[in-house]
Amino acid sequence: MTDPPAGRLIIVSGPSGAGKSTVVQRLVEHCPLPLKYSVSATTRPPRAGEVDGREYLFLSPERFAELREQNAFLECKEVFRLGYWYGTLRGQVASGLKAGQWVILEIDVEGALEVMESEFDPITLFIHPGGMQELERRLRARNTETDAQIAARLKTATAEFAAMSRYKHPIVNDDVDRAVDEICSLLHHYQESQKHA
Repeated sequence: MTDPPAGRLIIVSGPSGAGKSTVVQRLVEHCPLPLKYSVSATTRPPRAGEVDGREYLFLSPERFAELREQNAFLECKEVFRLGYWYGTLRGQVASGLKAGQWVILEIDVEGALEVMESEFDPITLFIHPGGMQELERRLRARNTETDAQIAARLKTATAEFAAMSRYKHPIVNDDVDRAVDEICSLLHHYQESQKHA
């Protein structure tokens, strides 16, 4: 039996409030490609209802440090305000791609720039709401954060927008279904060109 054609790595980034998670979830549900969400590793303890290997791979700080020493992560970082590490395991991505899956990494810009330098030649998508004004409107409409927290998110978003040119495909999420259709069509083109390569 022949091996399935190798999958592709897809990076999805964008500012907080752009609706990335909703778009990715809908994409996995509706796009007919063999899409698989990459599960990150973390040192934070599981929350109620979370299952190891589903939401995250829950690792002890010692095990995480060992894997960092072994260069096992495609990207990883410590979230300082929380004191926990998060990362993407290289082996997990490689085995998914070898099995013919199109592996989706939903990661921040800093992590994405690291993975762009890797051997996997990712398809890179930057999901955004159309501009900073619209982002601020959405963050305020959530009504879940203080002005100071919103200001901090907008400051981070400004830096993230500055990195948008490093991504192959900026996607405006002005309507979730439209954004999902655009991404699915885009990935289908990559699949077709791969078949004829």
